[in-house]
Amino acid sequence: MTLTSSPDGVTRCPWGDDPAMIAYHDTEWGRVLRGDRELFERMSLEAFQSGLSWAIVLRKRERFREVFAGFDPEVVAGFGEADVSRLLDDAGIIRNRMKIEATISNARTLLALEESFSDLLWSFAPPPRPAPRSYAEVPATTPESVAMAKTLKKRGFRFFGPTTAYALMQATGMVNDHIAGCVARVD
Repeated sequence: MTLTSSPDGVTRCPWGDDPAMIAYHDTEWGRVLRGDRELFERMSLEAFQSGLSWAIVLRKRERFREVFAGFDPEVVAGFGEADVSRLLDDAGIIRNRMKIEATISNARTLLALEESFSDLLWSFAPPPRPAPRSYAEVPATTPESVAMAKTLKKRGFRFFGPTTAYALMQATGMVNDHIAGCVARVD
């Protein structure tokens, strides 16, 4: 897939015509994001997305923020079995026990880190590379995402493999996979 020109006349990556996805593409995806809470939220949402489309997660993101206390790791780390049950009953989110329990466990693991979670994740950011000309040039994983996933797993993080790691890298600007010529491409 290459660039598309949307009804608004803007040339961008081929993300379809869903207004929420276009807004996310144009204003968030691939933009530098730092901060422990912010990256914990994105990591959690990328894990919930695993096996699903990002559009589903994006439609449910506000509810996720509500039920996971704004993804405040200190609050989420205190969730117990009653919270897991509450979350499993909430149709406004993706109700997957393994993903819910992993999010709670990951909050606890994040709080136990001796360094900044943000700094840890960003330590895996690869050097900039040329803009892809099509999505055929965009990998699903990279050596850096494999290393990130392996390190986080060793530290105790759950439900976070190399593909999810790379999706996180894309979403938070660690890599820039906007196709050459895309309106959102910032070099």
